[in-house]
Amino acid sequence: MKNISFKTAKNDIIAGIIVALVSIPISMGYAQIAGLPAAYGLYGSLIPVLIYAFTTTSPQFVFGVDATPAVLVGGTLSALGVTSGSEEAMKLVPVITFVVAIWLLIFSLIKAGQIVNYISTPVMGGFISGIGITIILMQVPKLFGGSAGTGELIELGIHIWGQLQYFNVLSAVLGFGTVVIILVAKKYIPKFPMSVVLMVLGAMATAFLHIDRLGVKLLPHVDSGFPKLMVPDFTLLKTDTSDIIILGLTCALVIMAQTLLATNNYANRYGYKVDNNREVLAYSLANIASSVSGSCPLNGSVSRTGIADQFGCKSQLMSVTASITMLVVVLFATPVLEYLPVPILTGIVVAALIGIVEYKLADKLRKVNRAEFFIFLAAMFGVLLFGTIYGVIIGVILSFIAVIIRAVVPPRSFLGCIPGHEGFYNLNRNKNALQIEHTLLYRFSGNLFFANVSTFLQDIENAINDDTKIIIVDASGIGSIDITAADRLVSFNKILKGKGIHFYITEHVDHVNDQLRQLGAGCLVEEGVTRRTISLALRDAGVDRPYPLVGSPEQVAVHEDFIEDNERLAEIEWAFGKDAAEWHDKYAVQVTDDITSSIDVGSSEFAENVLDKA
Repeated sequence: MKNISFKTAKNDIIAGIIVALVSIPISMGYAQIAGLPAAYGLYGSLIPVLIYAFTTTSPQFVFGVDATPAVLVGGTLSALGVTSGSEEAMKLVPVITFVVAIWLLIFSLIKAGQIVNYISTPVMGGFISGIGITIILMQVPKLFGGSAGTGELIELGIHIWGQLQYFNVLSAVLGFGTVVIILVAKKYIPKFPMSVVLMVLGAMATAFLHIDRLGVKLLPHVDSGFPKLMVPDFTLLKTDTSDIIILGLTCALVIMAQTLLATNNYANRYGYKVDNNREVLAYSLANIASSVSGSCPLNGSVSRTGIADQFGCKSQLMSVTASITMLVVVLFATPVLEYLPVPILTGIVVAALIGIVEYKLADKLRKVNRAEFFIFLAAMFGVLLFGTIYGVIIGVILSFIAVIIRAVVPPRSFLGCIPGHEGFYNLNRNKNALQIEHTLLYRFSGNLFFANVSTFLQDIENAINDDTKIIIVDASGIGSIDITAADRLVSFNKILKGKGIHFYITEHVDHVNDQLRQLGAGCLVEEGVTRRTISLALRDAGVDRPYPLVGSPEQVAVHEDFIEDNERLAEIEWAFGKDAAEWHDKYAVQVTDDITSSIDVGSSEFAENVLDKA
């Protein structure tokens, strides 16, 4: 474990206690969905959580009994004709959990965790948001007296509608009221343990006001005692081998993808690093412990991590505390559990889940990059409509399509000079930049290959006019070139040479010259088409400093006089492009304020000097 300090230990311990208490109804419910008695959900929150705490590289993520693996296991048991809660289920589920652990161990050994490196922020944000909304919808019926649902968006919508027949006004007041109170408290008194207060008040309401008699559901009875550790009965693999192995693989893929994505999301948010393959190993070891405890497959919990984060968790001391708290509950406090109202506990979970939905990221993408906003929505609705794995797959496919589109249509621009300044500037972004006479300066910011070489050539051909004598490509953004592009460049150079136009490729890395020679286009290097800099190409074409610029001498003179006093303007235009005017106004205000402040300071010093002399 890392990041433990006396400064943050208090928050970690409080977060661990809250996570343990909130885990009680969640773990019990999901254990039942997986086909086990409710108590086994608590058993899966003891030793496995402790092992995860000591093997993970994430300082704040929570691992435990969770929705998706439970649903997958429960569905398979049903398909196999195994009765939920039966002796057969209690023997088969630990075997499934062990198979899941073995698959995760294999994934760790082959370093499958590196797949996360190919998942973009929009996909990750959409995935987390989709998971959060899905679990919220699962929990909504419990806020008003119904039972939790499973499945995707449509199934959950139908389930919520069906559960309205069990609507209980007091349950709804407690459930939705808890959500509102926690969200308000989070905004105005974020360090106050409101969740603990609400749970205590809920237990007191049950003890003294008997709200259960008014239809409010309470947690079910659980026998006290430490779980009996066991070796899974592997002889069961003989009968349903393929079903169990396929189910184990599916669960392992879901656990790895879902937990790694969520873990990396928190890592990016708070600026720390996690070792993805070490994480997958931690998932495997925790699931082995769960199997030995007789419990179901475990997964990273987005909802409980949100709660831990809400209370300022900074280390896995939180998970250790949660495990110890759960042990105390299992050994001594199970009678107290029967006083906790389900709507209040559900409200705590829902409030935490609302906090993990990436509203800010979605709004940011909507404003600055519609393509990535669409990817975010696709990943989110993919999870909502089709499930975890399909949501990630949809998002990743769209991300790669976006990468291909950006490669095919990279940023391009024509360049010119600003009188009195070194360098070459984008003609569209700098209003003081002027084109060099008889010359096209073209910048292409992407690798040149078969899919974009036509765009490259078309841009240049469209810009050529009767006055054009020199074409220079700023290839500083070109890191590689393929054979199709190399052949097209050779042909294009011949055409331009026939028209008496000088053609140059400049500013690129030397590796591109090596590629041109290897691809049979070495003539471009040998004939001097490739030059190290734009300036050398201009000199080779007979254009010397100061470069002749398009426009009357009066225009150039005005530009020179203006620019000498406006160095900052050129920088603002370079930085902000079409928004340069707005930022220039802000800069002008800043300069005015600085001058005013200087005058104020100078006046004060002058007054002090006068008083001293007096």
